[in-house]
Amino acid sequence: MSGKKAILCVDDEKMVLNSLKDQLKKHFQNTYQLEFAESAEEAMELIEEMSDGGINVLLILSDWLMPGTKGDEFLINVHEKFPGIVKILLTGQAEDNAISRVKVDANLLACLSKPWDEKDLIDTIKAGLK
Repeated sequence: MSGKKAILCVDDEKMVLNSLKDQLKKHFQNTYQLEFAESAEEAMELIEEMSDGGINVLLILSDWLMPGTKGDEFLINVHEKFPGIVKILLTGQAEDNAISRVKVDANLLACLSKPWDEKDLIDTIKAGLK
């Protein structure tokens, strides 16, 4: 597929998004457009806008516990509309049944715990982008 390629991070905590932004810029900013959203609703709008604009979202890194839509529901909704997007859950406190559901219903690549290890995060993202 031609056009730009993007990675989207979703978390309701600005501090987490800033850490992700710093780490992802170091490794991916020359290759992928990096996008950040503070809610599942904002993220879904971004995905649809990018898709309409010819930007291919390749991977989503999402928090689980967010106000409004939780990460598992969000990733399942994304999977229904955009099944090709690789999905990673980043969480401090996801319920096991939520993780199981997103593995089955949204083809979850991985679930990483907060605080995460930068090398694990980057290696997981690279594996998902292959």
